[in-house]
Amino acid sequence: MSSPPQNLIKITTPTHTFLARLETEAAPQTSALFLSHLPYTQKLIHVRWSGEALWIPLGYSNTINKVQNPNQTSLPQENHTAHPAPGQILLYPGGISETEFLWAYGACHFASKMGVLAGNHFLTVVEGGEGMRGLGEKVLWDGAVSVRFEVADEGMVELFREEREREVKREVKRKAKAKI
Repeated sequence: MSSPPQNLIKITTPTHTFLARLETEAAPQTSALFLSHLPYTQKLIHVRWSGEALWIPLGYSNTINKVQNPNQTSLPQENHTAHPAPGQILLYPGGISETEFLWAYGACHFASKMGVLAGNHFLTVVEGGEGMRGLGEKVLWDGAVSVRFEVADEGMVELFREEREREVKREVKRKAKAKI
């Protein structure tokens, strides 16, 4: 599969939509593996050990690696971190803990009951990030939500930006009305 325009991925939940940039230069193998699985739909849950972050547990079988690399037990470390900034999405390819995606929305120290983990930072939210905290708190208090990752073609990007512009205008009107 070829890279999307501007390497953008659309992330959709029932209440929020984001655009994220694939970090193809810093994490080429992780990015390519992720692209090969798109579109990808799963459930986001709140982390247990890592602070303000959401995660998608993939289990201990490490199947995400074996599908692409049957003779390789794991992806190499690429652009790895244990301290992702808000909006950074990591793939931990397995090892001392299960394979998982981690999406930081606030202060985060990536860990499991086994200790500190370092995941491959391969995706960064670049638009819609102001909604991450709201999504994180919703998942914390209300439980799991569905999430879909897909290549963002030019039409999707344009629609996303138009809707965001409408939301800003509605918010400005709401605030102006509240002052009256």
